[in-house]
Amino acid sequence: MEPIKVRIPEVFAPLMKEKIRNKFFYGGRAGGKSYAFADSLLLLGRERKLFIACLREIQESIKDSVYKLLCDRINFYGMNDYKITAGGIRNKVTGTRFVFKGLRDQDSRKIKSLEGVDIAWIEEAQAISKASWEILEPTIRKDGSEIWISMNREQEDDPLWLLVGAVPDEQTLVRRVNYTDNPFCPEEIKRQAEKCRQSSPEDYEHIWLGAPLRQGNTKLIAAADVRRAFAGDAGQEAGPLVIGLDVARFGDDKTVFCFRRGRCCLRFESFSHQDVVETANRATFFIKEHRPRRLFIDSGGVGAGVYDILKDRGLAGVVRAVNFGEKAIYDARYANRRAEMWDNVRQWLNGSLPVRLPEDYDLLGELCGVNKKYDRRGRLQLEEKSELKKRVGRSPDMADALALTFAEPVREDSASGPGDRGEPCLEELFGQADGKNEKW
Repeated sequence: MEPIKVRIPEVFAPLMKEKIRNKFFYGGRAGGKSYAFADSLLLLGRERKLFIACLREIQESIKDSVYKLLCDRINFYGMNDYKITAGGIRNKVTGTRFVFKGLRDQDSRKIKSLEGVDIAWIEEAQAISKASWEILEPTIRKDGSEIWISMNREQEDDPLWLLVGAVPDEQTLVRRVNYTDNPFCPEEIKRQAEKCRQSSPEDYEHIWLGAPLRQGNTKLIAAADVRRAFAGDAGQEAGPLVIGLDVARFGDDKTVFCFRRGRCCLRFESFSHQDVVETANRATFFIKEHRPRRLFIDSGGVGAGVYDILKDRGLAGVVRAVNFGEKAIYDARYANRRAEMWDNVRQWLNGSLPVRLPEDYDLLGELCGVNKKYDRRGRLQLEEKSELKKRVGRSPDMADALALTFAEPVREDSASGPGDRGEPCLEELFGQADGKNEKW
């Protein structure tokens, strides 16, 4: 095979020269991470047969992956031994092959296809969830297999940073690489970086030096408050059981139920790819099994269909429809119900009495990831779900479900609570549920 001269910056030498399980490279813009990873993998794939998986959290099509970058590098170097197809890349001499997958689409059965992987490259690792890592990490099990991680840190609590980068073990190499370490960085890029440094030092730290965004005026909920709740001793569970139901609106979002009793958030139940009837059936089961005082459901989009089914089943005394975009109860303070409910969560976390949350770092990332702002009247509002998903690659489904449990005050001694609608009390509903109401 004809040798090809490829110049890879010395800072990335461990990619090809060191045998170590996890190779974690992070930093700011123009550090050359993606180019170095692509070039190194292509060179290694010319030396011996490898099975290489290029992974990211969400991949709706191969166009969302590093496929194009690898194709561009193959063409740039004239690596004619590689065959490019619409679905992958293969070396005609060594048999090396590249596959491209989104981790959120994998489950315990699908992920088995990666068991023979020699090198897994996780791209844009700042968006990788704790759940995805816990499925992937034990699956890459072949002797001598490696996991390469490249990321520009987004938040202080990026899950993969906390799980791998922050406390590296003896099988993990962590290296920070910035544009100052890239000998091929164009002068124009250096000029842009210097301009940013002079005009906005904080932005410069994040964009160009790879520092995470600092939690400040843009964040509604602080990480310290959430972590305190992870270890919180809220005492004995007390108060009425309230369930929040955030219904998935898009294919990769999740339908999430949150169970909260007073100062204790008990647990979350998440489901993927459910239609409105399946979600309504699940809600019906939880109501019958746990007898909550309230179930608040996001009635925007497809959630309205779930609410209609539950209402038709005679559950209007328990279920309340909440539209995130509707007028807030305290309209002078909040732009909409979603901002109001989220601020109730913030106050709950900041209260004088301890509260408890399940220790879940995906939840932490969701609660602390949403930006706040103010409208023309000075009322609090939050960035939209779609904005957050575009920015960090995931939707705050658990956090929204928790917020829904704060939609209205719920009294222990009344089935109706605020806005009494003259509906049957819970005891009557649950009596019917035990065999007298065919709608169950």
